[in-house]
Amino acid sequence: MSNPVELSLEQQFNIRSFETQVQKMSRAQAQEFLIKLYEQMIRKENMYKEFLKHQWGIEGNS
Repeated sequence: MSNPVELSLEQQFNIRSFETQVQKMSRAQAQEFLIKLYEQMIRKENMYKEFLKHQWGIEGNS
């Protein structure tokens, strides 16, 4: 996967910290976490779409 934007030092630190937490999870905990994370990603995507529709003056239910 291409990474056009570099991560800040703080973001890199947060990733390493997250990695440590994930490594301590059981398989079941990790699976549950991934499902919740995916749901949050979808919700964030929907929020961005609605924000852009509003900013661009696009109305509709798509």
